[in-house]
Amino acid sequence: MNLSREALWLAVGFIGQIAFTGRFVLQWLYSEYQKRSVIPTSFWYLSIVGSTLLLAYAIYRQDPVFIAGQAFGSIVYLRNLQLIAKSTPAKE
Repeated sequence: MNLSREALWLAVGFIGQIAFTGRFVLQWLYSEYQKRSVIPTSFWYLSIVGSTLLLAYAIYRQDPVFIAGQAFGSIVYLRNLQLIAKSTPAKE
């Protein structure tokens, strides 16, 4: 399969957007299952995956607004995972 550089970057952008959108679908379905608003840990992992891929795409596109938005989001997602790890009891 011979993909052009442009097609490859479009794929990265679309996969990032799918992962980023998928986190909202995951949160919605999980909340429906729990019958209350809940944000599962996997939401934050999908956020990091989607944000990282979209950041790479934004850098490739040289879009400073898009770059700034995605770079800041990753900090928030990582911090949430740190807080979750701290609050989870250690397994023996």
